[in-house]
Amino acid sequence: MSHKLIVVTGGTRGIGRAIVEIFAKNGFDIVVSARKRKDLQELQSFINTEYKVNCFTYAANLAKKEQVRGLVDFIQLLSRPVDILVNNAGNFIPGNIYEEEDGILENLIETNLYSAYHLTRGLVKGMIAQKSGHIFNMCSVASLMAYPNGGSYSISKFALLGFSKGLREELKPYNIKVTSIMPGAVLTDSWAGVDIPAERFMSADDVAKTIWTAYNLSDSAVIEEIVMRPQKGDI
Repeated sequence: MSHKLIVVTGGTRGIGRAIVEIFAKNGFDIVVSARKRKDLQELQSFINTEYKVNCFTYAANLAKKEQVRGLVDFIQLLSRPVDILVNNAGNFIPGNIYEEEDGILENLIETNLYSAYHLTRGLVKGMIAQKSGHIFNMCSVASLMAYPNGGSYSISKFALLGFSKGLREELKPYNIKVTSIMPGAVLTDSWAGVDIPAERFMSADDVAKTIWTAYNLSDSAVIEEIVMRPQKGDI
């Protein structure tokens, strides 16, 4: 019997990488998408060797609609049902709305929202046909409350949460679960160079373990929204 299949975008670093590893460790085959082909090749070699599962990779900038379509076509050529989709690809650009450079909003909407929108639309019909699946959307505490210097990032994450809520209502009749993950500060490359002790952050593994736990509920239960913050509060 073939392994179950999980699709993870932005999967070579940080939270995405932690998600890939925890599911591979538990016997899932993986489809990973990210922008850099070299990072994907290194991850593929590691996963195939370390966990003895199949790791399929596809290099794409998912802010570009045509490249999302290419990823959908790649996944469909595998002729495998998709059991889990993790829309994790995203970008953070700090700044205030009134003084951001022109184009920042478009950039973040395309990366943080449209990537998830188009990829989900491309794969969800297969989930509907099999009447099963679980979609995780990587939102943020910025989806719940805007903050100074959050600018268009907060706008994009508010929109992603709205997208996730809409999906949840639409997919109930088809046994497809939808979970919105809203983490606070996680120690990833986004915080590189800051003078803040590591213990003030959550780890990427914390988020990955939470997603694994949410996935492993019975068929009759779903966690709709998960808010995670560092124990000592937001940074």
